[in-house]
Amino acid sequence: MGIIDKLNKDFDSRVRLGIMSVLMVNDWVDFTEMKTLLNITDGNLASHSTSLEKADYIEVKKEFVGKKPKTSYRVTILGRQAFTTHLNQLEKLLKSTN
Repeated sequence: MGIIDKLNKDFDSRVRLGIMSVLMVNDWVDFTEMKTLLNITDGNLASHSTSLEKADYIEVKKEFVGKKPKTSYRVTILGRQAFTTHLNQLEKLLKSTN
């Protein structure tokens, strides 16, 4: 099995990489802030965050602030471990090509 085979397919998408990168360095990030940071559409963020949630890599909190719905995200312990492993494999891949 080569290094590239050890990369996590759940992080293939640039949007998912972005979501995970933001959440690795922040506690809770709300939908609007995440959408703005990554410069993506509502639907794009919703579909990719749902995939990451199903994999148990992120936690999604839905609440009301006043009468407005608010969705926030944070990385789970499993997500932190999986993303760190993915980044380590990327680093190994980069070093092996030098």
